[in-house]
Formats: sequence, structure tokens, C-alpha cells
Amino acid sequence: MPKAAFHNLGCKVNATELETVMEQFRRAGYELVPFDEPADVYVVNTCTVTNIADRKSRQMLHRARRENPQAVVAAMGCYVQNEKKNEQTSRLAEDGIDLAVGNDHKGELLALVEEALAARAASPSGTPAFTERITDLTRKTPFEELGSARVRTHTRAFVKIEDGCNQFCSYCAIPYARGRVRSRDPQAIVEEVRVLAAQGAKEIVFSGIHISSYGTDFVPPERRRNDIPFYGEPGLADLADMVAAVPGIERIRLGSLEPRILTEAFVKQIAANPKVCPQFHLSLQSGCTETLRRMNRHYTAEEFAEGCRLLRAYYDDPALTTDVIAGFPGETKEEFAATRAFVKEIGFARMHIFPFSLRKGTAAERLPDHVSTKDKTVRAALLADENRKLAAAYEERHLGKEAEWLAEETVTLDGRVMTVGCTREYLRAAVPGRLAPNTVIRGVLKESVADGESGLLLLRSGMDEI
Repeated sequence: MPKAAFHNLGCKVNATELETVMEQFRRAGYELVPFDEPADVYVVNTCTVTNIADRKSRQMLHRARRENPQAVVAAMGCYVQNEKKNEQTSRLAEDGIDLAVGNDHKGELLALVEEALAARAASPSGTPAFTERITDLTRKTPFEELGSARVRTHTRAFVKIEDGCNQFCSYCAIPYARGRVRSRDPQAIVEEVRVLAAQGAKEIVFSGIHISSYGTDFVPPERRRNDIPFYGEPGLADLADMVAAVPGIERIRLGSLEPRILTEAFVKQIAANPKVCPQFHLSLQSGCTETLRRMNRHYTAEEFAEGCRLLRAYYDDPALTTDVIAGFPGETKEEFAATRAFVKEIGFARMHIFPFSLRKGTAAERLPDHVSTKDKTVRAALLADENRKLAAAYEERHLGKEAEWLAEETVTLDGRVMTVGCTREYLRAAVPGRLAPNTVIRGVLKESVADGESGLLLLRSGMDEI
């Protein structure tokens, strides 16, 4: 039985795709082993969201080659795609890899690996020729079906519904690495969800590069409506309704949303679907409208706030989470102060804070007045402090409230056996004792538990299994 090792870098979409590819190898008879163990095949699913991600991708490829010089080493994903765009694919070959597979050929990886293994066995030098499969994604291409992965946690499953992005934020290289929006056929999505539900999944998370654009490429140009952002047939809310009808599915999370999708019609429709969890990740990036304009984010701080108001009008204290970039080019002290005040005004449940990282080839590279590394670090630290306060405040508001909780795993905390899971608001909570994964209960969030990280609450009294 040949051995294959895999390593993922980057986002949830990358992780979802790699899980599916790993399942293809498993079904083909490969033994899946950790990346730091000897293997016949090493696969690195690369990332290019920052220059640091590029460097980490190359480092993991070099590490694989050192681990076993005779192995087939394959790189796939966004770093590979972006290198091709920059006409630097030759550097991939120089990095010592055998296969370079772009974002629309991941389904071919198994066949390419087996060809490379056969070529290595037949070659006197034991070295197969460098092979690449990379399509120009700036042209219209179909959605690549990869099939379904196994549910490893038996509770939560990520389902890829879309690929690509048409937004072209000034700091982002992903539209070049992922191409234009390509929506997955809704029936294929529902069928995958049926398979996952049969394997025990209770919660489905929609994943994609820009899932708010789901279905927009289904609508012919003559029928597109300019007055409704991200109009599709079916659209994202319609897809959630279709998935909610699958027996066994208890929860749906929508992944990261474009703030402009939050029209009253959209929010009203998802609020009427009881399986959509009241946790919404809205990518803010800046709370200052002038900074948003330089970012090419297509909305104002006021419009973002209106979307949050709509969600709170239809849901009782939903968890609103976000991303914020600190120190974007041209961000003055006053603009940063506006962002800091804005995040406190919105009252996010949690924030992901990123100091601005320059991405070569993007519009942001050409912007004037880049912020110093020192100032970016200070601003990110100040926002991280706000995040701790906001997260603690949101958790405190839910203490004493009843919550629906889904069991995920059993751990030992301070010598006590506890089962950890998440509420519908994505608050991590623990129940004393050992419960089977997929157990759904209602209980009252009673107190915080120290486990080295914030956000772990104790679900105690009033527990009734449902």
C-alpha cells in the first residue's frame, strides 16, 4: 500500500478541497500518513493570500523533498496558480517538485500522481519529468466537481458551493489565483449534503471564495437586476432552504458574507429558515469609509452598520464576527481611530485582526503613504485588545441564557472529563462528562471555564437531550 502525506495552507476552502482529494487517495488504496513521516507521495495545498503564505508554501515543498528525495512531490492551489500568472512556474520546478496543479485541476491530481510514480519506477534516473496542469482562470471556466469527503468530526461538514471572486479588492490577489465566480450546481450540493448527513453530519457550513455571489453566474445578462446585489436563481438564501430540507441536517452556517448581501429581503428569508445559525461572519476590513474606498470594498461604513442593524432586527443578539486590516496604505491616525470606534459601536462577538501585508501585483502596492511596520503592529495590538473586550462582553451577555449545543469531542480539563461543542451562536461550551458526538442538548450557559483560551463556557443546568 503506497503512503501519501498531505499538508494544507490557507483558508477553509483549501481545507475542504484537500479533504476531498485525500478521500480520493484513500479510496484508491493509499495509506494516509502525517506529513512529517516517510511517504511515497507528498501533496502541499498552497496559499498565496500574503507573501508570507507564498514563503510557507515553498518551505513545505522543500521539507517534503528533504523528507524523501525519492518521493513524488506535488504542489497544488493558489500559490501555484499565481506563479503561473506571473510566468514563474519554472521556479516551481527548481523547487524540486514533480507536479504543479492549479485551482481547476485538483480532481486530476490522483491520476497525475500515479503517472509520476509509474514514470519514476520506469526511469533509469528515477526522476519523472516536471508536469503542470494550470488553466488561465481569467477566462470563463466551469465549476470543478471534486466529490465528497468523509465527515471526520461527525458533527460539522464544510461544503464548497462556489469558487472565484469578481470583487477585486485592491489588496487581494485571490481573484487572480481563483478566477471569476463559478457556482456549483445546487443539485450536486444537495446530493453531497445527503451523503454527509448519512455519515452523521448534523451541521453544514457553506464554503467558497465569495459565497454571497452564489448563483449570480446562473442568471443571463439580460435578466440580471442592478437593484439587487448578488442576484442569483437560486441564490444563497434559496440554497440554504434547499439544504435545510435534507433529513438529518440540524444546522446551516453561511460562512463569510459580503456585507452588501444583507438586504431586508435576504435577511427576512434566512431568518425564516430555523436551521440557519444566528452567527454571521461579515468581512469589514475597515470601519472608515475613506479607507474602504481605497480598498475598493464597494460599501461604506454606514451601509455595513445598516446590514448589522437588519440582522439584529430579525435575530435575538446574533453573533456578528468580522475581519479587520490594521495599517492599510494611507490609513491616518484619524482613520484608524474611526475604525476602532466603529468596531466598538457595532459590538462584534469576535474579530480576526490582520496587520496589512503587501501583496505584489495588487493595486494596493501602488498606493502612496504606506504605514510603517511599527505602526501596523501597534494598531493591530490595539484592535486585538478591543477584540478581547468585545468577545468577553458577548459571552457574558449569554451567561444565564438557554442555548442549543452540539457535542463535538471529549477532552480533559483540570483533571475533569468534559465534552466540548458549540452553540448555534458558535460559542464554545463544555458539558461535564462524556457525551457522544452529535448529541444535541439544550441547557443554560452558567460560567466560564479556564482552558487556556477565551470562549469556553460551561453548559450546566436544565439539560435536556433533544
